[in-house]
Amino acid sequence: MVRGPRCRVAKRNATMPPMASREVITGDGIAFLQERVLGPEHAIVTSLPDHSELPTLGVAGWKAWFVDTVALACRAVADDAVVVFYQTDVKHDGRWIDKGHLVHLGFDAAGAELLWHKVVCRVAPGTTTFGRPAYAHVLCASRALRLLPGAASPDVLPELGKMSWSRAMGGAACEAVIDFLLAHTACRVVVDPFCGQGSILAAANARGLDAIGVELSRRRAARARTL
Repeated sequence: MVRGPRCRVAKRNATMPPMASREVITGDGIAFLQERVLGPEHAIVTSLPDHSELPTLGVAGWKAWFVDTVALACRAVADDAVVVFYQTDVKHDGRWIDKGHLVHLGFDAAGAELLWHKVVCRVAPGTTTFGRPAYAHVLCASRALRLLPGAASPDVLPELGKMSWSRAMGGAACEAVIDFLLAHTACRVVVDPFCGQGSILAAANARGLDAIGVELSRRRAARARTL
């Protein structure tokens, strides 16, 4: 296991977030979720791959895999912890695949309840897009945690924010998730079992949260350790 660089102790002051650790594992996210015991301090924040990244499954097989993996992630966290999925729909054979719907099916299978569902504008409203919609979903669920009405936050994020690569979770979306974790949960370790280049890991560290990522690609895992 490899840990990323920590902040320097010199020049720290009371206004800076505490030093945070980052562990990035080169390996299979499914195996990680099946083997690693996550405590109440862990929150899973991730994006699952498109069917184009798992071509051997076929679209129907990928949908089943997707729902099963969402359910696995929900079961992997503690009852009062949360899972968050950032997903963008995709068009296939002239029809939309609604990943938000697939995430909900996984929540239902694991007995998790939706806490919030945000829409993130990927481009300016009114812009026509092709192949990918102008918005993305961010969905949060928990088996036991419930939120009072005063915990509500904007349902529409007007911009995605800076992206480290084409499949990244945008910076604004990352910040919204981290803000929620800090304000409304006991989760202080962000886990991304499909971390790509590590956008959410970097966002967590920037706010003083520890982060654990898993990535099958050695190249992307190396980038995730230093982003």
